[in-house]
Amino acid sequence: MSIKQVLVVDDEPDICELLEITLQRMGIETVSTTRMRQAVNLLGKQRFDLCLTDMRMPDGDGLELVQHIQEHCPELPVAVITAHGCVDTAVRALQLGAFDFVTKPVDLPLLRRLVDSALRLARPEEPGPAAQAPVQEDEASPLLGRSGAMMQLRATVGKLARSQAPVIVLGESGSGKELVAREIHRLGPRSAQPFVPVNCGAIPSELMESEFFGHQKGAFTGAIQNKTGLFREAHGGTLFLDEVAELPLALQVKLLRALQERAIKPVGANREESVDVRIVSATHKNLADEVQHGRFRQDLFYRLNVVELRAPPLRERPEDIAELAAHILRDIAAQWQLSGLALSPAALDRLRGYHFPGNVRELENILERAAVMVDGPVIDADTLVFPERNRNADSASMPATHGVGLDDHLAEQERRALEAALEQAAGNRTAAARTLGLSFRQMRYRLKKLGID
Repeated sequence: MSIKQVLVVDDEPDICELLEITLQRMGIETVSTTRMRQAVNLLGKQRFDLCLTDMRMPDGDGLELVQHIQEHCPELPVAVITAHGCVDTAVRALQLGAFDFVTKPVDLPLLRRLVDSALRLARPEEPGPAAQAPVQEDEASPLLGRSGAMMQLRATVGKLARSQAPVIVLGESGSGKELVAREIHRLGPRSAQPFVPVNCGAIPSELMESEFFGHQKGAFTGAIQNKTGLFREAHGGTLFLDEVAELPLALQVKLLRALQERAIKPVGANREESVDVRIVSATHKNLADEVQHGRFRQDLFYRLNVVELRAPPLRERPEDIAELAAHILRDIAAQWQLSGLALSPAALDRLRGYHFPGNVRELENILERAAVMVDGPVIDADTLVFPERNRNADSASMPATHGVGLDDHLAEQERRALEAALEQAAGNRTAAARTLGLSFRQMRYRLKKLGID
């Protein structure tokens, strides 16, 4: 195992000495300098595994050094040391490509965790998946489309994947925010490690601490065994916080501490555990407005909103609909074992003229319904069925049936009819479909939609 080399850059000799001693105790060799120009010269002559740099130097600043490293040796992780309270400077460094930051006075346990994480991600020692060559940005990107917005999004994602800066993805429902998060993970040095998605709005508030940080057996009533928690599940990889604006304030405080300290404390535990995760979050809400109205902590906002990405709505990129539709239809044909599906020119024109309030997810639903109804391989314009514009308003005005919404009531009636037909046909789906006046394809779609085996 090769000995790691770290370049330390700080205008205070005492700080350089402190950092050198700390790193040497970790078995790491160090080279230090108090000048930016000398740091640049050293980077040109010697191979390093990490650079730790202060923000202020007599002949430059840390931001300039971060930029230099990104331009000349982008594979080298660089972490910056900032004065306490200089959040804007730290955020700017992360936006330029810094791996992470620590504040003065330096918390040495936190520094050791940062260094360990940076070195492990920079050049993995272990052979196998973690040491594989980085995925190339143009290799089968799931972010489809040749519009200017999508080309810009893919380029930005490629750059962000190499850094460890927290990213927040903004966009409407159905616009592909999780797909963006997965691509950031796929292209980065953590790709061989877990990608753990969590919908923050789907976890009951009383269970959130246990879900995120885990718990010890016996920590509370019902805790019959240890629970790992989402942070530990994502250790070494990426934790994707979808709909992060839905987090209650009490959990926001604990999440902030976990991000700052790189450590968590499971419910019922006596000590903290180190964790190494990259955070990517997403929301369809305006997080700055949530902060202004007191529903989201400003300090957590600054931690999560280092780099902001926007997943463009489908109506802003109609030129991408043909490629997206072809991809979706290929997936449907493969899943249903069909010879192929395609759109007629008239059908494609009709899709391009639609406003898609549900974005790509709605396009998928429309094409799936059309694939069920069409008899041949070509889907024509009259086969496409679009949701009525005022459907939600109309449904809301309908009386509930025994406390159940109209859609749920209709789904339950459909389920009963399908199950009765299957029972009558002794499980033969073709015969059951014939009884209901459905094609086999329509029968299979409805069974899948309702989760009937």
